[in-house]
This record gives sequence, C-alpha cells and structure tokens, in this order.
Amino acid sequence: MQRRLTDYLIISLKGMAMGAADAVPGVSGGTIAFISGIYEELITTISNVNFKTLKVLKTEGLKPFWKKINGSFLLALLTGIIISFVTFMKLAKYLIEYHPILIWSFFFGLIIASIFFVGKQITKWTLSTIITTVAGAALAYYITSLPSMASNDNSFFLFFAGAIAICAMILPGISGSFILVILGAYKSLSNAIDSLDFQKILIFILGAIIGLLSFSRVLKWLFKHYHNLTLALLTGFIFGSLNKIWPWKKTITIMSNTSNDVIPFSSISDLGTLSVYQKNVQDFEAYKTIVEQSIMPSTFSEINNQIDPQTMLAIGLMVIGFLTIFILEKIGTKVQ
Repeated sequence: MQRRLTDYLIISLKGMAMGAADAVPGVSGGTIAFISGIYEELITTISNVNFKTLKVLKTEGLKPFWKKINGSFLLALLTGIIISFVTFMKLAKYLIEYHPILIWSFFFGLIIASIFFVGKQITKWTLSTIITTVAGAALAYYITSLPSMASNDNSFFLFFAGAIAICAMILPGISGSFILVILGAYKSLSNAIDSLDFQKILIFILGAIIGLLSFSRVLKWLFKHYHNLTLALLTGFIFGSLNKIWPWKKTITIMSNTSNDVIPFSSISDLGTLSVYQKNVQDFEAYKTIVEQSIMPSTFSEINNQIDPQTMLAIGLMVIGFLTIFILEKIGTKVQ
C-alpha cells in the first residue's frame, strides 16, 4: 500500500501510544493498536516474517524483502513503541507510586471505551459469540486476580518472561506489563533498563521476538477462520481486565523483597492499602502487593485513615480516558 511520510509519522504516534500503554501494568498496547485501526495489519505483518521471507532477502535483495515484510510500517511502529516504552516506564513508575488513583482512573476510562469499540466490530452476535465473550472476561478476570511471584533475574527466566509477556502485549485487554508483574520479571526488567544492563535487555527482547513470531501466526489464523469469535474473545479480555485497573484497592497480602516472605499486609500497617503506606513512609521497594481486591472509594477512605479518595478528580480522568479512545479511533480511520 502506498503511504506518505505523514502517514508513517501517524503510525509512529500510534506506536508511542502502544508503548505508553504497555509500560503500565494493567493496560494493553494491543487495545491501542485495535482502536487506532492497525491491529490486523500488525498481526498479518508479523506473521509473514518467516524463513521463506528470509529467502527473498537472499535471492531477490533488500528492496523486495523490505516490501515483503511491510518494513516501513514495522519500522515506524516499532520506533514509536520502543521510544515511548523506555521513556514512559519511568514516568509510569512515578505515577503509580505517587498518584495511583489518578493514573488508574484515566486508564479505566480508556478501557471502558475500548470495550465498546472492539465489541462493535463483531458483525453478528450469536449464542457462541456471547459465550466466548463471557469466557474471555472470566479468563482475564482470573489472570488479574493471580498473586505475583518473587522477582527473578535468571537469564533463561527473562527469556521466558519476554516470550509470554509479548503475547499478552498484542492481545487487547491483557497487559504484558501485568504478566511481567505476575511472573516477577517487571522489577528485573525495569532495573535493567534503568541501569542499561544490555545483556538482560537483549535476552528479554530475544524471548519477545520468538514469542511474537509464534503467537502472531495463531492470531492471524483465528482472525481468518473465526473472525467474530476472535473479536468476542478479545472483547471479553478487555472487560475482564477492568478488575486490575479499578483505582481503589485493598491490600490483602504482600511480599518482602528482601526475604521473599508472603505476609498479611495488616501485620505491618494499620492502613488498608500498600500504595498509601508506601507513600507515607517513602519506601516503594521493601514490599510488593501479592493479593488485593477492588473496593469502593468510600471504603478506601475508611480503611486508610479517612484519606481523600479523590473521587471527583478520578471520575474526571475516567471521562478524559474515555474521550481519548474516540480521538484515537478517529485518527485510526485516517491511516489503514
């Protein structure tokens, strides 16, 4: 397809939106790709990269190979994703530590709108699509309720984590970063990026490439043979992920990052939420959440010494997040 330079700049901006979303544990870059109108092209392009494509490079040269892999599209998109992911990861870490309610509220509104826009792509609702949607929601909800594992710096483990997380990153509704949190690899990767540990970063990227090339073929096949059911499953994934993104949480159990012991949060604080405790003591490294549950703003205030739950500001940010999807979808219609 013939595209201009401005078209590729817009694709890079979409990549930046995907990278920013993937940097937040709980939000999927795949959702942004779907809303912005590039999801199926992305899956098809990635799945077309194989040994036959490499033979084109050997026998016909660079130009036919570049065209075969849709190279300009991939380069523009990946440039945006990488720049945004690396830079926004630090900002996301700060916002999650100091303004968790506000950042989760924005993304909650974004995901609510995403459910509508992905769901409307289903051309015909039948009993099977409804069942598939419910199954997808139940699976995503179950994933978001899983306890996190201890941090692991093992090279093979980072390779495995990269392969698994990238599959989640290209699935709307399931956050790759959250999968890294569950696997215990998010902190290891974040530290590697902060310290520019290129060995660990490259191992993670290699795992991600292997996982991406494998899983994209599965998705391409599903879209080709079961388009409506696949969309129904993705809609369910997005709906089920709302549990993770809900801004107000009660912490049940935590893990000590020094001893890896899992203990009730109530044993270290009279407060009800780890993020509030961490902000009070200015220590975000000693403990991490293992099990938490979503609660109402009034309950959040009650269990945290009547702290302001920021309800009105949170609702405002939900609305902004909701409207952001409309803007992305409008931009998405310009570049297909």
